[in-house]
Amino acid sequence: MADVAPPTAGNTTVEINDAIFCEHFKEVCTDCDYDGREENDAFFGYDPIDRGGLEAPPATVNKEGIWQCKKHGSTACNQCFGWKKQIMRARTVAKKAGKK
Repeated sequence: MADVAPPTAGNTTVEINDAIFCEHFKEVCTDCDYDGREENDAFFGYDPIDRGGLEAPPATVNKEGIWQCKKHGSTACNQCFGWKKQIMRARTVAKKAGKK
């Protein structure tokens, strides 16, 4: 088993339903100096662009070690964890802002 660095600000990420966030549940975090937009865009099949970052809703880890939303108690909650749709919306907003 590989050694894992102890959790400290700036080096801890969490994967929630295939998207990566910092320990503060942010895709872009100034506290951690973290930006996971490029990785998440690539995973969901998008070319990276400068868009607003996503923020994960409140979530907890269940007995199996999988993140689940607190609101619905689901590990595959499309309402809370629908990252592809949320990324698509953020990309649309970024593109419209660039056209003005």
